[in-house]
Amino acid sequence: MALGRRKFLGSSVAAGAGAGLVAAGAPAAEAAAGSAAGRHGRERRYSFTVMGTTDLHGNALNWDYFTDKEYDDKDHNDVGLAKISTLVSQVRREKGARNTLLIDAGDTIQGTQLSYYYARVDPITAQHGPVHPMAKAMNAIGYDAAALGNHEFNYGIPVLRKFEEQCDFPLLGANALDARTERPAFRPYVMKRLRTPCGRDVRVAVLGLTNPGIAIWDKANVQGKMTFPGLEEQAAKWVPRLRSMGADVVIVSAHSGASGTSSWGDQLPYVENAAGLVAEQVPGIDAILVGHAHLEVPEYFVTNKETGKQVVLSEPAKWGQRLTLFDFEVVWSRGRWVVESAGAKVLNSNTVPEDKRISGMLTKEHKKVVAYVNQVIGTNKTEMSSAEAPYKDVPIIDLINHIQAATVKEALAGTEYAELPVLSQAACFSRAAVIPGGEVTIRDVAGLYTFENTLEARLMTGAQLRAYLEFSANYFVQTAADAPVDPAKLTNADNIPDYNYDVVGGLSYEIDVAKAAGSRVAKLMFDGKPLDDKAEFVLAVNNYRASGGGNFPGVAGAKQLWANSEEIRNTMITWVKEKGEIDPAEFAAVEWKLTRNGTPVF
Repeated sequence: MALGRRKFLGSSVAAGAGAGLVAAGAPAAEAAAGSAAGRHGRERRYSFTVMGTTDLHGNALNWDYFTDKEYDDKDHNDVGLAKISTLVSQVRREKGARNTLLIDAGDTIQGTQLSYYYARVDPITAQHGPVHPMAKAMNAIGYDAAALGNHEFNYGIPVLRKFEEQCDFPLLGANALDARTERPAFRPYVMKRLRTPCGRDVRVAVLGLTNPGIAIWDKANVQGKMTFPGLEEQAAKWVPRLRSMGADVVIVSAHSGASGTSSWGDQLPYVENAAGLVAEQVPGIDAILVGHAHLEVPEYFVTNKETGKQVVLSEPAKWGQRLTLFDFEVVWSRGRWVVESAGAKVLNSNTVPEDKRISGMLTKEHKKVVAYVNQVIGTNKTEMSSAEAPYKDVPIIDLINHIQAATVKEALAGTEYAELPVLSQAACFSRAAVIPGGEVTIRDVAGLYTFENTLEARLMTGAQLRAYLEFSANYFVQTAADAPVDPAKLTNADNIPDYNYDVVGGLSYEIDVAKAAGSRVAKLMFDGKPLDDKAEFVLAVNNYRASGGGNFPGVAGAKQLWANSEEIRNTMITWVKEKGEIDPAEFAAVEWKLTRNGTPVF
């Protein structure tokens, strides 16, 4: 079955209607299981629930460190493990704690200034260093297992290993292999036993799978140390083993979306978003907790090609906004437990308060990070906002390109490439980013660059840059010259995220959105003259893009001239500290604009 993104989302929306907790005071599962056995005479049945989170990305509390206030978005979502803890406690009370498990699908220790602080500022790897707040909270909540996400590797293997050591539960990655021995570098699975009131324990195996993209996205951290083969291949290897070991139920926790698509083209022979393919191709799986794609998918069924069995998938959005509940009913048949039914739903964390036990134990860590992000590092002459950055050339994105280009120029000084012109690539990571006029803090700058990307310099030709910009322009929805323009409907064509629309500072050009994708870039100029396709340039580019993220043409195969291990975010903070003042007049310029048949859209 083809798992197209549109079909997947359409099915999941319908499946998610009416998801919610059962009423308070519902009978505990022990009693329910016993009564079920009575109703069916000698037939023995048992019900249990597996809860799941994914893509927590360092969100322990319902707090936005980039804005320094309680988290909120247009849909009024809440975030954080303290909220999840309240939901988990409710489920355990209603189902019976012994009849539940709690797992995660990865991307745990990167994404907020809280997670950054304990990886870089006060690192957990230091001698007598702190316990990571995410480990502390997840231990207290009582997780049973967590799969590795690709962002677990952002800070290097030593930080990940220390986090693993601090967790009371295993980090799973059946397809994270030691490069030398080709054996799993982390535990592939965990086997949990659930005691039933009517016979042998139910053995639940949780298999962890991570994303093959780690090999390119974090190449600097893993090359020569670990390899990451495809999810389907490794699931086909491990699921039969788990069944032969006596697993009655097999659940996969996969840091991989379900769309069957990849962002890296032909750079890897594996699929990035392979969870649906795993369900379709590998027999013996009962459910898959899906991660990586940051989607809310309450319940989705995939038919296994070999057995015809329906496998239930669920993805609980991101950041602790949702909690997945897989509800299983098993029946004793011919000397073993057999899954009779399995379904899923999600609970919304904005329906409950934070668990004060969790928020209280993290008070010290939270205060440290708040103090850190509110340090004043300089001033700014004029407020800059990213609200219109996806469709207009705005100064706040020009600032990123200005700093990146200056950093690369300084790094290449004295080399054979010092005389080449330096251009720079940047994208809008947050439409809510603002650097205010007046005093500027660390969080103001950090909020502009929300990913832990590092900076590289790649050698590119004019022709390659032209193709790069043309590919980037796919982001815009084709809009006829005489049609009304709604900025809200102009971007994100084919679900391309904002972070995959790049602008290139140092070139001037127009993007004609009335034209079809592939023929939009016009009046492409450098230094006031038409761009020479044969000319050579240095492109300052983040490591995600340089390693193939987004599948932009030319850049991944281009010669690397220089690379830095420092996060771009830190480079920007250092630049502001050293300059003392941001003056947009020094770098802001309208170098690109949207047009229709040559007429500016705005």
